[in-house]
Amino acid sequence: MDRFVSNFTNRLDAKGRVTIPASFRAVLMRDGFDGLYVHPALDAPALDAGGNALLGEIDSLLQTLSPYSEERDHFSTALLGTSEVLKLDPEGRVILTDGLLAHTNITDAVTFVGQGHKFQIWEPTRFGAHLEEARAKVRELKKQLGARVVASGVLNAPGARGS
Repeated sequence: MDRFVSNFTNRLDAKGRVTIPASFRAVLMRDGFDGLYVHPALDAPALDAGGNALLGEIDSLLQTLSPYSEERDHFSTALLGTSEVLKLDPEGRVILTDGLLAHTNITDAVTFVGQGHKFQIWEPTRFGAHLEEARAKVRELKKQLGARVVASGVLNAPGARGS
């Protein structure tokens, strides 16, 4: 698999190291990135992390913006200027820096959350609250999408389910 999926919670050890889940390390290895690219998430008390695929997404976004525009400078500063490349030790552990820990309020445990081309790193309690909020929003979106399908008559089209 070439995507980060599922979620895992690991504890920080006495030296402040945390083990990256084996399935996530395998994706990073296939991606060809030597280490872990990490930056504070723009809209959550979490960290965005990944390898070349994540860097490619950022590069693609930046290429849509004018080279000397204020927007490009802001995105570059927020996504590249606050980033760190963390090295994995032979056991698959990294040390999260003080700046990264401060953004997340991580103290003793870390939750890794797969998001396809990247993963996020959360303080476990905050992730639990975020997950509940995400589920509630998805339930509401599901209702809205279902109402749009019914209103558009797609369900009554020949060959559609229920016809």
